[in-house]
Amino acid sequence: MKKSHLKSPDLYPIQQKDRKITTLGYSFMWVGMVVVLATFAIGGAGVMSLPLPLVILGTLIGSLAIGLFISLIADIGIEHGLSFPVYMRAPFGTVGTHIPSITRGVAASMWFGINTYFGSTALNGILDILFGFDNWFVCFVIFAIVQLVNTALGIKSIERFADMAAPVILLISIWMYLSLSDTAAANGRDVWTWVENPVTGGAAFSAFLVVIFSNMGFWATLGADIPSISRFIKAPVNEKNWFKRNKGSLIGNLVAMPLTQTFMIIIGGVSYIAVLNYDPVIALQKAAGGFILAVLLIMIVLAQWSTNTAANVVPAATIFSNVGGPRFPFWAGVATAGIVGTIVQPWELFGVIIPILLFVGGILSAIVGILFADYYLIRKRRVNVPELYEDHGQYRYMGGVNLSGFIAWIIGGGVSYFVPNYSFIVGFLIGAAVYYVLAKYWWFQKYKQAEIEDPSDDKYLGISVGRDWVIEDEAAEVVIPADPSSVNLHTS
Repeated sequence: MKKSHLKSPDLYPIQQKDRKITTLGYSFMWVGMVVVLATFAIGGAGVMSLPLPLVILGTLIGSLAIGLFISLIADIGIEHGLSFPVYMRAPFGTVGTHIPSITRGVAASMWFGINTYFGSTALNGILDILFGFDNWFVCFVIFAIVQLVNTALGIKSIERFADMAAPVILLISIWMYLSLSDTAAANGRDVWTWVENPVTGGAAFSAFLVVIFSNMGFWATLGADIPSISRFIKAPVNEKNWFKRNKGSLIGNLVAMPLTQTFMIIIGGVSYIAVLNYDPVIALQKAAGGFILAVLLIMIVLAQWSTNTAANVVPAATIFSNVGGPRFPFWAGVATAGIVGTIVQPWELFGVIIPILLFVGGILSAIVGILFADYYLIRKRRVNVPELYEDHGQYRYMGGVNLSGFIAWIIGGGVSYFVPNYSFIVGFLIGAAVYYVLAKYWWFQKYKQAEIEDPSDDKYLGISVGRDWVIEDEAAEVVIPADPSSVNLHTS
């Protein structure tokens, strides 16, 4: 019998024994993920019109807000072990999932290209200082291959690298801040009070909101596909308390990310104050030299590596593997992400790509809203997981498409386009509201959902009732044993 296109070992739910990421490991992954050029750009743009303390406050508010949204969606991976493209079969259909998923996958691949280019310029700078080697494209190719191999080796390899890189990044970041502050002082600028074009009144409030929503919009993409990472986070079994079950995710999303994000925003702001350029690579080349500059640039390389493996290549590879089916394993998805990220030539389109990707982030915010409404408001965290892997199961809908998901996405994403500075919150709210109404009162009246008709915890919850969802190539019945630490499968 032909194997289902929906069934692939790389896409099956992650069992408890295979959840390897610790709370500290996930927090360290965040330390690396936030150190990207676009983060520094938010800080640089902020101090053009606001003093640094207000930029910091806006960043903290925005980071905590998006951290909460990320934590809410992360429960899909923690509770059920499901990846983003697989769960998307519920609100978009077994075929429909591919369209929004590929949108995110291509965006993640393009971010991979941008961050690899950013890191390769720093790597080239290091080699030039130490050995006189100067060829950024060779550095780009080598750096890309190393990151892709690291990702293909699996999530534990990514966590080990983050554990090594995060302390180095933090220490060098402090050094970087002090160096740039000295440069700013030498140029007669107080980093805490200097503003290029100060604004007051309503203009100042608008600028403050832009800082908040820029930080939120920047992570909207990861907010959508965080289950692809969170499914690997260790979590307590039989823990029905949402906060205790999601402790590892919450500490990373609401502590590690906001603190690191804010510090990197500060560096971007101080860099702009020091040399009128938010790019610390360029700023440091003016502020330091020789061995000191090489050490500082190491942080940029390590940070891009950490960012790309966890935030870009893993989500993209998972999505491409979902599209390709069982004959397209995770490592092939990794290679595809690398190819897409390279052929867009980020070194040529850098100034154009970032606005495009931030726009895509606004569109994807509607998907975060749809996921929230589907998972929490409609299904109430209960999911008929085995049916997600069936070609003709309950998520087949109309030819594999859930129209309520697509209508909500088009409306939410479309409206967010017209308010780019506030795209995340607008897209989220409209996407969630439209999907809830359409799905609850129209679509799911036509296509009945087992977990909605019979909202049983024992049948449709995962780790909080001690269940490992195990999918076999043929229909299988999941039985909760007396000892819920394991699950027996009886083929039907």
